Amino acid sequence: MAFVKACALSELESDTPKRVEIDGTPVSLVHTEGEVFAINDICSHANVSLSEGEVEDCAIECWLHGSSFDLRTGKPSGLPATRPVPVYPVKIEGDDVLVSVTQES
Repeated sequence: MAFVKACALSELESDTPKRVEIDGTPVSLVHTEGEVFAINDICSHANVSLSEGEVEDCAIECWLHGSSFDLRTGKPSGLPATRPVPVYPVKIEGDDVLVSVTQES
């Protein structure tokens, strides 16, 4: 897995998604419940940015139709979304948030 710097930890506000692009992949970073999560920024139902949604109870809600995705697993918690979105491993080194969007072979 290749980890790349996504942003500084100090740039993340609690429970406020931040959109970044890593190797061409749109990613929403969320600092909540003492952890940083990285989830694909595109809703699996409506192809809109999840980082424009709200964060609550370790989930991010799509602003367009209200589907909510678990930040740990990417699984939707209700309709209209039925497909999960990818989640990515995160490492914190000092003030750097590192994310890997590559899959192991």
